[in-house]
Amino acid sequence: MMWAIQEDTPHGQLLSYGGKTLVHNSRAELEFLLTGPLRFIPCPPSLRAEDCLELRFHPNYAHHQFPLQREAYR
Repeated sequence: MMWAIQEDTPHGQLLSYGGKTLVHNSRAELEFLLTGPLRFIPCPPSLRAEDCLELRFHPNYAHHQFPLQREAYR
């Protein structure tokens, strides 16, 4: 299952980069890496794969190795 990142507001938008919705395959890893007013929701069925960018390909997360090895962050 893929997870999308949503603003935690009444009409929260899905977070995107370069016009593509940010997604990841592990909710636990999203909860570990991201903080702030966010929700992690299953990708809506209307979201097409070509309109998504996996978090590991975002420039700010390219230095992380996925799947995460939490011991590397201590």
